[in-house]
Amino acid sequence: MALVTLTTDFGTTDGYVGAMKGVILSRAPAATVVDLTHTIPRHDVTAAAHALANAVPFFPPGSIHVAVVDPGVGTERKPIILRGDREQLFVGPDNGVFSLIAPRPQAVYEIASPEFRRERPSATFHGRDVFAPAAAALAAGLPPDQAGPAVVLRGQLPPITGADGADVYRVHHIDAFGNLVTNIPAASVAPGARLRVSGRDIDHLSRTYEDVAPGELLAYVGSRGTVEIAVREGSAAELLGAARATVVELLPPAEAAPGSPRRAPDPGAPR
Repeated sequence: MALVTLTTDFGTTDGYVGAMKGVILSRAPAATVVDLTHTIPRHDVTAAAHALANAVPFFPPGSIHVAVVDPGVGTERKPIILRGDREQLFVGPDNGVFSLIAPRPQAVYEIASPEFRRERPSATFHGRDVFAPAAAALAAGLPPDQAGPAVVLRGQLPPITGADGADVYRVHHIDAFGNLVTNIPAASVAPGARLRVSGRDIDHLSRTYEDVAPGELLAYVGSRGTVEIAVREGSAAELLGAARATVVELLPPAEAAPGSPRRAPDPGAPR
């Protein structure tokens, strides 16, 4: 029995998600359809990429993941099927939405075959007319290479840089709690190292939220292995006025840093 997940920025008010489910279940009645989230901020491909990276690793091999956060719908960006690790398949636009969960795909195919699309697809609703039928075709047992020609993956997430263009550690994502997800790998934080963000210093990593009092700022290693910054029972984004691309400085231990603090080089996007 095939398992299909859905990630969109459609919300649940207008029936768009229901239309996609109807197409999938009409063509693959035995499929199980799971909602990952439909509350991605509108057109926010980076947020969708983070949502997939948080959830997809915990699904079984052979799962089919549909992501429709597609501000370029109807343009020349290609609709694709991507084969990732553990034989998981990804269906969506080639706009970078799969960059974190499948940075080195085994294969990528354009969705071109009539068996993988609805007849006369709308220019503005590829979720219903292209991606849902493609997921249903896969769920019904058609191999992804029948969807269309092999293509080179083009879409990438926009680089996380600030106005200064400097290559430093930054906030890469802000979750629904206002926690700041950075691109600082846990292994890069030496014992006694400090963090500085928006003029506030954090002098150590905590293990849990209860290591500080309610309303206090803390940093810890998040579930994906990078440093996160939070406020216990509050929002770090609000407290610090932080946004995506806000600089986070990694400072050496105070006793080893008599001079001015340095900025660490950016190791790249989190995996």
